Amino acid sequence: MPELPEVESARQVVEAGGLHREIADVDDNDTYECRPHQPGDLRKALVGRSLTAAHRQGKSMWCDTSGDGPALGIHLGMSGRIVITSAEGERVVGGDYEGTPKMPRVQKDEWYRFTLTFADGGTLRLLDKRRLGRVRLDPDLSALGPDAEHVEREEFRERVGRGTAPLKARLLDQSIVAGIGNLLADEVLWRAHLDPRRPAGELRTSELDELRRQLRAGIRHAVKHGGVHTGEVIPHRKSGEHCPRCGAPMVRATVGGRTTWWCSKEQGAA
Repeated sequence: MPELPEVESARQVVEAGGLHREIADVDDNDTYECRPHQPGDLRKALVGRSLTAAHRQGKSMWCDTSGDGPALGIHLGMSGRIVITSAEGERVVGGDYEGTPKMPRVQKDEWYRFTLTFADGGTLRLLDKRRLGRVRLDPDLSALGPDAEHVEREEFRERVGRGTAPLKARLLDQSIVAGIGNLLADEVLWRAHLDPRRPAGELRTSELDELRRQLRAGIRHAVKHGGVHTGEVIPHRKSGEHCPRCGAPMVRATVGGRTTWWCSKEQGAA
């Protein structure tokens, strides 16, 4: 699914172009994407209101609405994007990047699963080819840990640096720290020279602090450059590739239930 940087790009698009515009209509007829709500439930709750703020915690995004309105939660699923048009028809997009098999540049109208139509004629739409996103009112975020971009040093040490689970599995647990997906985890562990298989509880305080620094740096890089696929090691996550830093062979295995790549020299023996 889109990881924290992609969701942050979608949040920024909503913040820049979707706030303080009166909602005139809502298409909430996709009963799978809008479950457990029935068609018309979101329309009834949102028409006449406006979005007033856009928030994110990990991979989850939600918007406040005017008056005493509910929060509008929008989850991008595996490859969702937020598409906003202005009153003049200008289009801005945030979320999963275009031009891949997941999200080709040519898009079908039926891939738009949810739409807010504003009184000025513009729209906010959820484009979700794979139909794995979710739109709901007042989403429950209580199971999420602190956001990976903003978690404080002491809390990061306490949450990540304990237990016998492999370090990568610990990072992928959204109840520990929210927002880290498979690609971002590999990028950050490579940046920090850490073996993804190492038990999390064995890390020294200095290693945890460096991991947090590299996590924040990796997120900033991905947000600035267009997504986690722009990470330095990501293009080398395939057979026959070598570490872009030292030239040693890259290694592949399953860690924490996910396909994982790391440098055979700098991140531990194969």
